[in-house]
Amino acid sequence: MSDLLVITGLSGAGRSEFSSDLEDLGWFVIDRLPPDILTKVADLAVGPESPWDRVAFALKADTVEGDCLRALDDLREVSNRMRVVFLDCSTDELVRRYKGSRRPHPFPGASGIEAGIEEERALMQPIRAVADLVIDTSDINVHDLRDKVTELYGAEGDRPMRTSITSFGFKHGAPRDTDMLLDCRFIPNPHWVDELRPLSGTDTPVQDFVLGQDLTSSFLDQLEEMLCRLLPAYEAQGKAYLSIAFGCTGGRHRSVAVAEAMAGRLRERGFDPSIRHRDLDR
Repeated sequence: MSDLLVITGLSGAGRSEFSSDLEDLGWFVIDRLPPDILTKVADLAVGPESPWDRVAFALKADTVEGDCLRALDDLREVSNRMRVVFLDCSTDELVRRYKGSRRPHPFPGASGIEAGIEEERALMQPIRAVADLVIDTSDINVHDLRDKVTELYGAEGDRPMRTSITSFGFKHGAPRDTDMLLDCRFIPNPHWVDELRPLSGTDTPVQDFVLGQDLTSSFLDQLEEMLCRLLPAYEAQGKAYLSIAFGCTGGRHRSVAVAEAMAGRLRERGFDPSIRHRDLDR
């Protein structure tokens, strides 16, 4: 049976880019279908006679009318490999994007762009609530989004749950779409060691300092055991993507070293996490 993906979300959050990236990966993407005919089209697109093994429906907010939730439930009956991806974004970032592009928002509120965004957000909230995966694009660009699409949907056939590990600095804001956030600020800060300050958590002297702390070692040991139990459990429940974020003050030393260490431990245990250091170059 074909994979079936429904892509929706807020206008300006990256739905078009997400759809184009899927097409580049070989997906057959159908855009702007009204919900009341989704099931009929899906029967043809993913049925036994279908020439496509990966099909995606892209729904814009202005086409989400009528009983869209019922249509999504019906799609799950058509294919047990159906998933809903919702692209979200902060209001401030959406305002910035629309002002930069000079394009009108599809919900032109009387009070301006922000009012239209909030109107659309309220309309889409029930869809967001039933999504299998919510991706917040507030802090990522089109290249990062392409990488995420490729990571999640680039290979054919059955895919195990994808796990990502991110390091970040709290002073730059916590990631908006993480599933599990861990605070590394209990570890002594290499920033206050003169010879370590100009280095980062990818450098051996900083890693030796951070990972050499007794509490860091105990933290990693216990977290490794917990994750090795949780990751298969999440996957068994049908979760397609799990994001784990490690934070410290600036995102250059402690969180980077700990993220690298945990990624290495998980790989030794048979998992294959991706890793990204969001604030390393700030």
